[in-house]
Amino acid sequence: MEFAFPWPLTQGEWLAWSVAAFTLVYGLVMLFAPRLTLKILRLQPASEHPEAVAEARATMSGFYIGVGLAAILLAQPLIYLTLGVCWALTAFGRIVSMLSDNGNTVYNWVALVIDLALAACVLAFALGMVP
Repeated sequence: MEFAFPWPLTQGEWLAWSVAAFTLVYGLVMLFAPRLTLKILRLQPASEHPEAVAEARATMSGFYIGVGLAAILLAQPLIYLTLGVCWALTAFGRIVSMLSDNGNTVYNWVALVIDLALAACVLAFALGMVP
């Protein structure tokens, strides 16, 4: 079996691939600069709990890197669908937080728009709405 890098050819593939690349880079930033990532996300680990930084490196970055890398390397519609559903559920979680946790802030609204845009780009391709 020969491995070939699946380069995107259509506009829809480029949309999905771009979201996968963004997801991968976001995960790599979490892996190699967790304190910066936590600061951007407006989270601050307690000094008596250094394992909080390890959680950003391991749990948070692992999923972003794994899904983004799998989508880029395999370029399969179901993996793109998985990526889109992940971003859509991220947006759903943010909406729940905005309604339940008094999180109705400008930061959350901007992040919600970004999450929805990323989900829409991938899902449009995965569901065949963009060729």
